[in-house]
Amino acid sequence: MSWSGQGPGGRRGYHHGNLREALIQAALDLIAKKGPAGFTFADAARSAGVSAAAPYRHFPNHEALLVELSLEGFAELQEEIVASATGPGLVSDRVCDIGAAYMRFVARRPALARLMFGAQLPNRESFPQLGNAADGIGNAIGTALGDTALGLAVWAAVHGLAMLVLEDVVDLGQRRSGLDVLPSRAEILLRSLFSLPQK
Repeated sequence: MSWSGQGPGGRRGYHHGNLREALIQAALDLIAKKGPAGFTFADAARSAGVSAAAPYRHFPNHEALLVELSLEGFAELQEEIVASATGPGLVSDRVCDIGAAYMRFVARRPALARLMFGAQLPNRESFPQLGNAADGIGNAIGTALGDTALGLAVWAAVHGLAMLVLEDVVDLGQRRSGLDVLPSRAEILLRSLFSLPQK
């Protein structure tokens, strides 16, 4: 980043070497503090240290910036799922590893997880890349488990649990100890599915 040019009143203008990434990082910080609906396009620009008009060079509006954040979130989550399930072992072990990875992401980026899957993006049909990115999560889980149907079932179970926790409907210990307990608690719950007595 560097200073260049003269701004209004003789002030020097701020020039980013990578404005797009600076805006994305600023928006990530803002949704972590205020939630997806708690900041404006101008807030993101201010946080990135640029003029209110600068974001329009990369994003047509606030919604487009939120879509980009979601896409980055999906890519990060998919990468973590793939990395978690690369080793050999029983399917039950891979299910637990995937569940723990999913919960680590949710614990680390709760506001971003809400944005990716929530109602803050009401025009999802206008952004097919969001659907493709979400499909990538299910595909990654199914591939890791070698079974598409099982992958969908595991995704539904883990994601449902994550959303119940984020909405404070279910307490896995996060009310007392914070979200960092989620990966280990999710792993315990998932492992219990494989230890049910056979009737």
